[in-house]
Amino acid sequence: MKLLLTSGGVSNATLRNTLVDLLGKPIEACAALCIPTAAHALKRGPEIAWRQISGHDATPLCDLGWKSLGVLELTALPSLDPAQWEPHVRAADALLVGGGDPLYLCHWMRQSGLADLFPDLHDTVYVGVSAGSMVMAPRIGEDFARWRPPGGGDRTLGRVDFSIFPHVDHPMLPDNAMRFAEAWAADIGGPCYALDDQSAIAVS
Repeated sequence: MKLLLTSGGVSNATLRNTLVDLLGKPIEACAALCIPTAAHALKRGPEIAWRQISGHDATPLCDLGWKSLGVLELTALPSLDPAQWEPHVRAADALLVGGGDPLYLCHWMRQSGLADLFPDLHDTVYVGVSAGSMVMAPRIGEDFARWRPPGGGDRTLGRVDFSIFPHVDHPMLPDNAMRFAEAWAADIGGPCYALDDQSAIAVS
């Protein structure tokens, strides 16, 4: 699986071009699935999920001009036969994973069985925004551990070997100032990156 791990979505021409390179064809020729699950753990979860799906969010993702766009709600998947939803995941060119709570998202990626499919999705491009990017790290750090999984802790999927601090110096997020990112990095104890909303990490 190829990764485009963003803080603020596909927010500029460079990131859009990087996405096209990862896809290997124009966005307009690609099928995508939006995963808004992380938003449900936030206070305004239903509204935020709708904004992500509808393209009314401040983080460009679903409104990039995809050939087709579907919604994959991870909390619904355990009640379904995998044969009903797995083919849609395998057929998608891109998985668009929105922001919210990274530990809640990690929990449902595991519970739903989606995380188990990741090693098989060799050509799929995973596009994360904020929590959707953080969840791929080994851990997120206690500063971001709000919703708690049954076993506690701040461990996430570990699909990459570094952690991500998103939204650095965002004017509406004073707790994401660089000085807080530096303190967070000291606690992580491993490789980490602080990203502003115009930045991303590509892993191919």
